[in-house]
Amino acid sequence: MKELSIIASRVQASTTLAVDALAKQMKADGLDVVGFGTGEPDFDTPDNIKEAAIKAIKAGQTKYTPADGIVPLRKAVAARLKADCGIDYDYTQIVVSSGAKHNVFVALMALLNPGDEVILPAPFWVTYSEAIRIAGGIPVVVPTTEDMDFKMTPVQLESAITAKTKAIIINNPSNPTGMLYSGAELKALTAVCVKHDLYIISDEIYYGLVYDQKEFVSIASLGEAVKERTILIHGVSKSYAMTGWRIGYSASNAKLAKIMANFLSHSTSAPSTISQYAAIEALSGPQEGINAMRDVFEQRRNYIVKRMNTIEGVSCIKPDGAFYIMMNIEKLLGKTLGGRVINNGDDFALAFLEKGLVAVVPCSGFGAPNFVRWTYAASMENIKEGLDRLEKFLKS
Repeated sequence: MKELSIIASRVQASTTLAVDALAKQMKADGLDVVGFGTGEPDFDTPDNIKEAAIKAIKAGQTKYTPADGIVPLRKAVAARLKADCGIDYDYTQIVVSSGAKHNVFVALMALLNPGDEVILPAPFWVTYSEAIRIAGGIPVVVPTTEDMDFKMTPVQLESAITAKTKAIIINNPSNPTGMLYSGAELKALTAVCVKHDLYIISDEIYYGLVYDQKEFVSIASLGEAVKERTILIHGVSKSYAMTGWRIGYSASNAKLAKIMANFLSHSTSAPSTISQYAAIEALSGPQEGINAMRDVFEQRRNYIVKRMNTIEGVSCIKPDGAFYIMMNIEKLLGKTLGGRVINNGDDFALAFLEKGLVAVVPCSGFGAPNFVRWTYAASMENIKEGLDRLEKFLKS
């Protein structure tokens, strides 16, 4: 038979979903696994959002919509960006798709030509590097360290730029680190981007989950020259506990928005019509639920950080937002745990799952091989149990 696609064959499976799938299989086999894998709020979608979906179904809103989403939703997105981030976008600059991940793909397809380079600070969300490759680009990874709070500096950015550099991806707050770039840090980075005429894909899906009363600054609010080069990535999955509804959206200049809409028209078209009407209610309805959920996440974060840093052999720094902890396992390298020699986070995660019955995500796919990621989008009961099992596993 003829050779299959080289591009598709090189795509690596998501380590996040792979661990989650294995943990679910072990649970199905009757094992008492505690999961800290996928980044999914353990809260239910608020009732007012569910009711909006039911109302849409009963009203017969079950037909195709424009490829870039219904106008009322795009207007609701523009209004929410103005209210929360102080940025003005016309609804025609908003493109709705099947989740924020989908918007990242569409943005890259709109931007990249074969061989274009995209600068990617590490640790990074595992999908970014694969999405760049699928779109024909080349990821240029810029490593950061824990003592840098996992944030890229302007000097690092400038050093990574070549004649082939087309764009940079920034995730703020970050998955997997949870760290937040301040307004001053973003200004320094965007000055380099404007100087070298780079596009900026700014994934801000977690902007509603920032702790310690820290200020979130959207990168597109830092002046017209920055805004014109930026594609904002947002969605309802995290802040509104709507992961399965699959609604993401982007905001960009009019030309980019048109190209992205055209791409959608020949690929997936629009997401579920019913989900779009639910998302209008999420964005336009009461917002108090976000604050309540954020408070719970902050309490969980405080507990897991304090407790983890008392456990011998592992450590972490306190994240500013999202709902992830990067656990440093460098002190465990070379040791044998659960019958496995620990050479990296992959070895640790597999041994911990097999013997400790706890699912965490190895960060090799995130560009940080000596770390594993925990999510505190899990009940406090499960967090305590998972950390109890960690202590027991490390002593075994």
